[in-house]
Amino acid sequence: MRIMLHSCFCFVLFAGSAAAGLASSSPTPPQSWLQPPGVVVEASPEPETTFIGSPSIAIMSDGCYVASHDFFGPKARADLSGSTRVFASRDRGATWQQLAQLQEQIWSVLFVHRKALYLMGLSKEYSDIVIRRSLDGGRTWTTPVDEHTGRLFRGHYHCSPTAGAKSGGRLWRAFARYAGPEGTSSGRFLNTFVVSAPEDADLLQAQNWTRTNEIPFGADWISGDRPGWQDGNVVIAPNGRLVNVLMVDTRPSLRDRFPLEGPVAGISRYEVAAMIDIAADGRSIDFNSRSGFFQFPGSQAKFTIRFDPQTRLYWSLVNKITNPYAGYDNTDYAAVWQRNVVVLTSSPDLRHWDERYIALRWREGLPVYHFDRVGFQYIDWRFDGDDIIAVSRTSWNGSTYHNANYLTFHRLRNFRTLTLADSPPPLMAPAASADE
Repeated sequence: MRIMLHSCFCFVLFAGSAAAGLASSSPTPPQSWLQPPGVVVEASPEPETTFIGSPSIAIMSDGCYVASHDFFGPKARADLSGSTRVFASRDRGATWQQLAQLQEQIWSVLFVHRKALYLMGLSKEYSDIVIRRSLDGGRTWTTPVDEHTGRLFRGHYHCSPTAGAKSGGRLWRAFARYAGPEGTSSGRFLNTFVVSAPEDADLLQAQNWTRTNEIPFGADWISGDRPGWQDGNVVIAPNGRLVNVLMVDTRPSLRDRFPLEGPVAGISRYEVAAMIDIAADGRSIDFNSRSGFFQFPGSQAKFTIRFDPQTRLYWSLVNKITNPYAGYDNTDYAAVWQRNVVVLTSSPDLRHWDERYIALRWREGLPVYHFDRVGFQYIDWRFDGDDIIAVSRTSWNGSTYHNANYLTFHRLRNFRTLTLADSPPPLMAPAASADE
C-alpha cells in the first residue's frame, strides 16, 4: 500500500489550482502544468496509453471516504486494463491510500449497505453484470465467480457510476443491454432496464435480483447522428414513485436541422434527458415519448442525481455545454466534447433545473477541439453534511480531453448557499517555458 500526498491550490469554496500566463482562448495548452484542480487521488502510471475512467465515491459509516476508478484505453497496460482500483481517505479527502486492485471489474459504482461496502458494475466492456462486497472498508473483496458469488446477469450490458435508490424495501439500479451490431457502441442500441433486490437479501445471490422489461430507444424520436440513451439514475420522484433519469445523445449530423423536432421540440439540442417510470414491484418500466423527455443542462455526459431532504431539492454536478453550435459544420469540433465546465444544478421536481454555481471552468463558451487536453467528466458525488464531496475523471494535460490522466477529489463547502456570483474565475494553465 502507498500513501499519495499532493499539494493543491484553492479557489474560494472549491479545491482547485490555477496559474496565469496562457490565454484561455488557446486550443493547445503548453506542456508544463501545475497540479490539476482539486486533490489528486491517483495519476495514471501510463498517461499516454492508460486512462482513468468511471470515478465513484462513497462514505463509510465511520466517516471514511472510499473512491474507485477503472482503467481503459485500446493500448492500456495489460495489468491495468479492465481493472478497478479502490482508495480510502481518513482525513476528509486530504490524502488517499490505495486499498485494492480488482481484475475484471469496470464501469462500477460504490455504495454502502448495512455497513458493508459494495462495488457493482461489469466484468468487462459490454459483458456480465457483477457485484462485489467488502466487509473491511475496501481492502478485501469477494470475487464474482458464479451466480452464488456476485455474477448476477450474463450477457452484453452497459452501465456507469450513477445513483441508485432504496425504496419499498428494495435496492434499485439502472442498467442497459447492448443490442446492436458487434464492433459498434451507439447509444441507439442500448435497451434500458432496471434491477432490484430486497434490502435484507444476500446481494451476491443472482436469484435475489429481479429485472424489468427492456425499452429500446425509438428510431424516430430524435433526428441526430447516433441518438440514444444511457447512464440511468434511479431516483424517488416527488410523488414517491421511482423513475429512471437518463442522458440522451442528441448530437446532429450535417443533414439534420439544428432545432429539435417531434417529441423533443422546444428543448435545446444538447439539453435533453429522459424519464422512465418504474413499477413498484420491480418487474416493469414504461416510457411515454410525448411526456418523458425534458430539458436538463448537462445531459450529454454522464451525471449523478441525488435528493437532499434539507432543501427538498434534487442536485447534480453536470458538464454544461457553453457553445452549442460548435462543430455543427466543422467536424474538428463537437459540442459534446465540451466537458470543460462543471456546474452545480438543482431542481424541485426533476424536470425544471436551475444553475446554481460554476465549480470548474476551462475555456468556457469556446469550442473544444478533439485533441484539447482538459476535461472534468463523469463526476460522482455525495452529500457530506453541509458540503458536497466529489471525484472526477480529470484530463489535465492528458493526451486528449477524453483520455483522463487523473482521478481528482473536490469539495464544495456549504453547497446549499452557493450562487453563480460565488463561482471561481476560469482555470488557466501555466505559461510555456522558453525552451518549449
